[in-house]
Amino acid sequence: MPTKCEACPLRGKSLFLPFAGEELAFMQRFKAGELSVEPGSQILMEGANSPQLFTVLRGLGLRYKTLPDGRRQVVNFIFPGDFLGMQAGLMGEMRHSVEATTQMTLCVFNRSDIWSLFRSQPHRAFDMTWLSAVEESFLGEALTRIGQQSAVERICWALLRIYYRADQLGMVHDGGMALPYRQQDLADALGLSLVHTNKTLAKLRESQLASWQDGRLRINDPDALARIAGMEGEEIARRPLM
Repeated sequence: MPTKCEACPLRGKSLFLPFAGEELAFMQRFKAGELSVEPGSQILMEGANSPQLFTVLRGLGLRYKTLPDGRRQVVNFIFPGDFLGMQAGLMGEMRHSVEATTQMTLCVFNRSDIWSLFRSQPHRAFDMTWLSAVEESFLGEALTRIGQQSAVERICWALLRIYYRADQLGMVHDGGMALPYRQQDLADALGLSLVHTNKTLAKLRESQLASWQDGRLRINDPDALARIAGMEGEEIARRPLM
């Protein structure tokens, strides 16, 4: 049975802002159902015009763009609570693709209902706009890191961003978390070769700052990684949940 919005397992996570009662009732009406997808499934396709929008309820995925010759650029990593499909909703087609890395459960919304959101729930519409603005801000930060930082600085930044986000979702236990992505995915996202990425991760592991092995990420010294990455004092902002 589809999860009721009032029983959503994400609502109690520290990452998300609380719902007002009226907003919760509206989101329950707005939600059209749920979709379960297998690892490797393509949820949204670059160039396609999707009739649906999604919120990730469970599981992890990837956003990526593809060049004409088939080369793939990972844009970022998808976590529970991420809202997917806004590009197609506002621009007519997706400008990137979305793929499931693990088994995923998605809350489904009909794109045709989005205008009722703007008409009757301006606060929710603002939340949707805020999420889009945060996505743009993140891409600007990522581009700056790729253009100006060394490999070790970039990798420390990426691992900490992932770790902090997962911690607020309750995915970190005893200093570690399941991280089912490939090292090639991280290399692509950071504009590095796989060899350079592997060597840098090995140095972090040897220095006992962090390790990513057998699908599990462990951060032993977050403060040291933050100093290397230039992230001291940085926090993950609480965000609305669509």
